[in-house]
Amino acid sequence: MTGWPVDPGEERKPFLAHLEDLRRVLLRSAAVLALGMGISLVYTPEILALLKAPLYGLVDNPDLFLRSIEVVGAFTATLRIAFWSGLVLAAPFLVLIIGSYLLPAMTPKERRSFTGVGVLSIVLFAGGVWMGYRFTLPFALQAMFMIHRWLGIMAEWTITSYVTFTTQLLVAFGLAFELPVVILILGRLQILSSAWLRKYRRHAIVAILILAAILTPPDVFSQMLMAISLVALYEACVWIIWTWERSERKTT
Repeated sequence: MTGWPVDPGEERKPFLAHLEDLRRVLLRSAAVLALGMGISLVYTPEILALLKAPLYGLVDNPDLFLRSIEVVGAFTATLRIAFWSGLVLAAPFLVLIIGSYLLPAMTPKERRSFTGVGVLSIVLFAGGVWMGYRFTLPFALQAMFMIHRWLGIMAEWTITSYVTFTTQLLVAFGLAFELPVVILILGRLQILSSAWLRKYRRHAIVAILILAAILTPPDVFSQMLMAISLVALYEACVWIIWTWERSERKTT
């Protein structure tokens, strides 16, 4: 592994200039998140309908099953939907904003390639959210109902707890699928190598299994679905970084 490549002809920024760049990154990130929340707020009823869709077939009437027992229950649920949905919309762009902060540490060739990695981050995040919604969320809800029945407890959920559970699960899947983006960026910066990734493959698999157990509900199917997907993406990163290294050796 090597450090970040530095262009000898490029003048180093003073420390205060880096702080100013960091301040701009934070302000842009806050603006993107606020914009995502604003868009989500307008479509809150439609987003809530999507979140309730996996309940059909599990309960007779999801609209009557979910209850609001606090005076501000609907208001709190609206804010949570706006925040988490806004984070889902903003997350890929937050990755790009943070990545742009690292651009000065890259060579011109690596800066050009960063655009492709940025697009990949958006695709992977959307794919993670879709997989969580399509496969994991229905099984997670079934698991929750099974535990209630096993304990002999009648399930009666509040809208705020349901919104928190579903949105956090989807965001967790989206963020977990950003792992390959981090690996590829570090590989492009020559901080990680394909040989290093192969050497610590077993450690990575154990870490992925732990991550899947933390981020997914307590059912084996959801955990294995996330773990297998992340392991496959990890192996893809190893191959991509190896091809980059091979092309670099040919040009030198």
